[in-house]
Amino acid sequence: MIAVISGPGGVGKGTVVERLLELEPGWRLSRSWTTRPRRPGEPQDAYVFADRDAFERRIADNGFLEWTEFEGTGHLYGTPTLNADSDDPSATPLILEIELDGAQQVKAVHPDAVLVLIVAPSRQVQAARLRGRGDDEVSVARRLDVGEAEERLGRELTDHVVVNDDVDRAAREVAGIIRGHQAGR
Repeated sequence: MIAVISGPGGVGKGTVVERLLELEPGWRLSRSWTTRPRRPGEPQDAYVFADRDAFERRIADNGFLEWTEFEGTGHLYGTPTLNADSDDPSATPLILEIELDGAQQVKAVHPDAVLVLIVAPSRQVQAARLRGRGDDEVSVARRLDVGEAEERLGRELTDHVVVNDDVDRAAREVAGIIRGHQAGR
């Protein structure tokens, strides 16, 4: 089972996923690749940090399930190919924390994937979260503009929308959604 957790920058999807995996330690997280530099204080294993040439070689070798270039930054992000096919709905879920463009690509290849959109309770909270992780004002404004379009698309594309107004509550809600899909509800 594949569960895609997506949402605009600054909504806290990474924090929700981190808490989700604490609640469900047997679930697996696919680690994405990126060409962007590591942020101050960001764990070394948050992504596979790669230079553009290595990333593009992996694209050429069909080494990504999905990949995208983030608008405005030129940074590439991708999910490595995976073997998540299983006829057993109780199989351990594979969690993908990816952008909406990637979520669309995954859904095209794995139509039974469960897509969950994480949104912030407000634009002000989203902006504060972006600033809190070190984004400058130009980047915050750009991410908020892009985020509005992403949220509109996400609400059309995804199976579920979860407001991240409280990380523990949001993580429990996502866990319940995934468990529900595993149980066939």
